[in-house]
Amino acid sequence: MTQAVATRNPKQVGIAYVLWFFFGVLGVHQFYLGKTGRGLLYLFTLGCLGIGSLIDLFTLPSQVRAVNAKNGVVTV
Repeated sequence: MTQAVATRNPKQVGIAYVLWFFFGVLGVHQFYLGKTGRGLLYLFTLGCLGIGSLIDLFTLPSQVRAVNAKNGVVTV
């Protein structure tokens, strides 16, 4: 059983993947993770012509873990 202690609401991998699936080329999943600059890049380049969105398919869990660690979310 894992327990999270958070100063902010933790981001969830499942939600990030749902946003990626429906709005990946628009960068909505990047905005969800608080990466506004990357979200704007994806928005104006359609996910870096789809290549950035494809890379996110494989790296999204580690991105979520990094954002949660940065925000002080500790998984016990």
